Amino acid sequence: MKRLFGAFLPLALLAAGFSQPAIALERPVAAPAAKRFANEGLGTKTAVFAGGCFWGVEAVFSHVKGVKSAVSGYHGGNSATAKYDRVSAGGTNHVEAVKVTYDPKVVRYDQLLRIFFSVVADPTLKNRQGPDRGAQYNAELVPMSGEQRAVAEAYLKQMAQSGKWRGAIVTDVISYRRFYPAEAYHQDFALKNPKHGYIVRWDAPKVAALKRMYPAHYKAGFTRN
Repeated sequence: MKRLFGAFLPLALLAAGFSQPAIALERPVAAPAAKRFANEGLGTKTAVFAGGCFWGVEAVFSHVKGVKSAVSGYHGGNSATAKYDRVSAGGTNHVEAVKVTYDPKVVRYDQLLRIFFSVVADPTLKNRQGPDRGAQYNAELVPMSGEQRAVAEAYLKQMAQSGKWRGAIVTDVISYRRFYPAEAYHQDFALKNPKHGYIVRWDAPKVAALKRMYPAHYKAGFTRN
């Protein structure tokens, strides 16, 4: 994820003018409906999702009915390195991530997983998504309860057996450490910067795919932080 579109993208990709096959989730995958439903009871719940640049992860979940907030931030490292410039440089143990708070009466955790792997993250990629490279862009599920962990592990196993993806499923389930909200200018980024080159090229298509593939879960309004 780059603040200035093109400023730090791989030179080969820039030289090709994006004519090379993109590594992003160019064609959404119809991920299977979960066989193991989440049973989380009453009240809002929270889970963390990492799937490359947090702008796109936040944008998609902010258009999902039942999501109360989607906060971009950093997970895995410590407070001293929870800063955009440090995380982007790599070596901090942080991944760019989004903390999603949702109402399970409206959208279950397993349904969020299905949306995530259908239109946000490619589960066959390790330490990269779209044009971004590095461990800070790894796709990770960070459950915040035993129920979420059980559902996540069951769903990844189901995905691996589904035949929907050509490669092996390498997304990790990571124990929650501490989540650090990103700088203010990263929050609601797609809403505030709809014409930003990165948003137009990589993230707006993900929101469009959400609307097309999951109309019952899509909402036109953007959940602001």
